[in-house]
Amino acid sequence: MPLKEIARELQGKAANLALRMPIAWVNILAGPPVTVDGRTLDGRAQWFLQLLARSGQRPIETKSVAEARAEIDAFLPLMAGKPLPVGEIVDRLIEGPAGRLRIRFYRPAGSVARLLPTILYFHGGGWTIGSLEAYDLPCRFFAARTGCALVAVDYRLAPEHKFPAAIDDAIAAYRWLAAEAIGLGIDPARIVVAGDAAGGNIAAVIARLLRAEARPPCLQWLIYPVTDLRMDSASYVSCGTGFLPTRAGMEWARDHYLNDPGEVDDPRVSPLKADDLSGLPPALIYTAGFDPLRDEGQAYADRLSAAGVKAIHREFESLIHGFAGMRGALQAAARAMDDMVAGLRHELAQLGR
Repeated sequence: MPLKEIARELQGKAANLALRMPIAWVNILAGPPVTVDGRTLDGRAQWFLQLLARSGQRPIETKSVAEARAEIDAFLPLMAGKPLPVGEIVDRLIEGPAGRLRIRFYRPAGSVARLLPTILYFHGGGWTIGSLEAYDLPCRFFAARTGCALVAVDYRLAPEHKFPAAIDDAIAAYRWLAAEAIGLGIDPARIVVAGDAAGGNIAAVIARLLRAEARPPCLQWLIYPVTDLRMDSASYVSCGTGFLPTRAGMEWARDHYLNDPGEVDDPRVSPLKADDLSGLPPALIYTAGFDPLRDEGQAYADRLSAAGVKAIHREFESLIHGFAGMRGALQAAARAMDDMVAGLRHELAQLGR
């Protein structure tokens, strides 16, 4: 193993030990509580941000895309907890709009249902970083705890493949899944489109674009989604520095993703800009209190409700962006993920009633 990889592994283990210290020690080392917009940051999240700042990591906007991709692929598995058992994991290639598209299929263990509800999941990473490997542990968790099958999509990333490549791949993946559902042991009437951050953006966009399909998505499960790339909400001011992601980091991602700044108002980029949100599937929207994306998630839930769409919004006010990949490091993140799973299971149980 190269020395650089050994050093990274040791740093990861040291950080995990530091994060698992008794909370009394964490509170002493982290210092006075951080409060923003009337919210108090979780103590371990505060300590994590301090460890990150002390690690010497350069901001993402100063890195090459290759550097940023390698670091997130190494970082997320260290934070995401132990792998939960699932019944089956299969990688396969399907036909995409620009060639073969890789997906990863997770089947929960012990399922007796003939046709399973399924989560079609799009990972986060600003349309630029992230991978099936980086998100493997959260996907295992969601499949194991929801009782749903899960299909993770390795959509094309920017800047090699700019907007709308990721959207086109997502639509192709949905249509393939709906067409092949019965043969895969999947219920075509219970396909949930889901994702976190940029992946939440993709899920929200295709939920609107697919609403006229013979088999549209049954639910949207959106975890701190990007809904407005103008980035002019109040939380971009109060949480745009010192937390994750920073405003500068989001601008870096936006610049890689878009072909032209004028695309920011395209509803396939910023779903909050869509004129008509009626007729969409019910939405579960989760946000973090210390996240520049916080307010646009709330605004999207409000727009959906105003359009007559059932929209349930839950803010985990003490947490930071990215908590869906931090179950192993932050106890509050683990509790939030349990709550999100319970919400999804409840809404799936309500379908057809």
